[in-house]
Amino acid sequence: MTTAAITPPSRAGASYATTAAGLAKRTLLQFFRTPQILFMGTIQGALFLFMFRYVFGGAIRMDNGLKYVDFLVPGFLVSSILWTGMSAAAGVAEDATTGLYDRIRSLPVPRSAVIVGRSLADTTLLAWSILITGIIGWLVGFRPHSSAGSVLAGFLVILMGGWAFSWIFIFIGLVAKNAQAAQGMTMITIPFSFISSANVPVKTMPGWMQPFAANQPITVLCNASRSLMQGGAQRVGLAHSTGYWVVLAVVWCAGITALALPLCARRFGRRR
Repeated sequence: MTTAAITPPSRAGASYATTAAGLAKRTLLQFFRTPQILFMGTIQGALFLFMFRYVFGGAIRMDNGLKYVDFLVPGFLVSSILWTGMSAAAGVAEDATTGLYDRIRSLPVPRSAVIVGRSLADTTLLAWSILITGIIGWLVGFRPHSSAGSVLAGFLVILMGGWAFSWIFIFIGLVAKNAQAAQGMTMITIPFSFISSANVPVKTMPGWMQPFAANQPITVLCNASRSLMQGGAQRVGLAHSTGYWVVLAVVWCAGITALALPLCARRFGRRR
């Protein structure tokens, strides 16, 4: 994979913001030069959405008169965090194995700003994926039942979750030996997608599975975004208020970031 040239900073070193912006720009250019990254994620999302909407959707009945497609799409958008992050981990691993990060370490730049730039680029890619998936969701019948502000807040919650989870995928990419290994290691996130409220209500799962499904971050993000987009928590069959789920989502995202960001910075500082 080709890499964009990085302009060497002055002797005084580049600022934190300049370094982060420069690496974010470089990664975004890399995405555009590798269109498979942009289109494969979109195609994958469309295929899964069509499958759940038309293959499984007819067998699922929701409470409170909510259509399954209106329940599914917000959860599916949250799941995009994991599917998009898998390719991000492979990209980080490839940058590391090609020696890009070794070259950056030789420059007088803040090292943590490098991975902040990468996370900004990955979150931007997620925003693109969410936009396209949201359009496809509208075409297959999804309709929000809240104000435009609440719907926008729901999308912002998803992006906040994507920012937090990006640190997990960056760490996987940094510790993996190569891109293939990173892709395999990301498989550990699959249970968080399917054992959650993304596709079906937690109460429909076996009793022994419900405690994990109900209390993991993907479910919290699904509940928060779904409540915002569909007119409240009661509308989507949740016991707590919309505000409760939004606050809990913020707490989860802050906790993941506070734990994973320092681990990424420490790992980035080590040579392979």
